[in-house]
Amino acid sequence: MEGQGSSGNVIAAVCSFFVPGLGQLVQGRLLAAIVQFVLAGALWIVLLGWAVHLYSIIDAARYKPRAA
Repeated sequence: MEGQGSSGNVIAAVCSFFVPGLGQLVQGRLLAAIVQFVLAGALWIVLLGWAVHLYSIIDAARYKPRAA
């Protein structure tokens, strides 16, 4: 992926729109994907999962890989 604003980030953000953490998984960030998925699921019980879900979308869209 080219970096922030790339089409890969848009696809990842769309994936996270449907399932929190899926966009991070598409980007290859397994730990972030697991944390966001579990946290969103746990917080939906107390009606705060929408906050993690929204963060997941924004995080996937703004992700910029480190230069190697």
